Amino acid sequence: MPETSTKPYLLRALYEWCTDNGYTPYLAVHVDARTRVPREFVKDGEIVLNISFDATSGLQMGNDWIEFSARFGGISQKVEVQVPNVLAIYARENGQGMAFPVDKQASVEEGAELEAVPPVQAPGEDDPDPTRPGGNSAAGGNAGRARLKVVK
Repeated sequence: MPETSTKPYLLRALYEWCTDNGYTPYLAVHVDARTRVPREFVKDGEIVLNISFDATSGLQMGNDWIEFSARFGGISQKVEVQVPNVLAIYARENGQGMAFPVDKQASVEEGAELEAVPPVQAPGEDDPDPTRPGGNSAAGGNAGRARLKVVK
């Protein structure tokens, strides 16, 4: 039997760390054909989601899927994200968190069509696109946008 990935456990631990410290947990996600998110908030094959208690309803962080309902533009929608597609989890207020490599091969094997995801910027680089959908909605905003490095 293959060993279970540590990723879902790390995601749950960092979510708990964020909430225990009064921070807003954000999830950066690579979007493919199996990801269920409002497509109008997807940019460059990626979406950033506010997964705080106040922004979500029925949050379930399982080993394979992260599921919840959230309001986008005032309309409640169901969100379903595959754990392998999570790029990062971090605190909005200070950017602390963890980035993950995404196993795009797993999505390809499922026959999903992938979109390109821009590389993570190094600290101090100017953001070429300072506009992001959202504000305080589940789609997030640009305030405190993290600059994360991939941990292998």
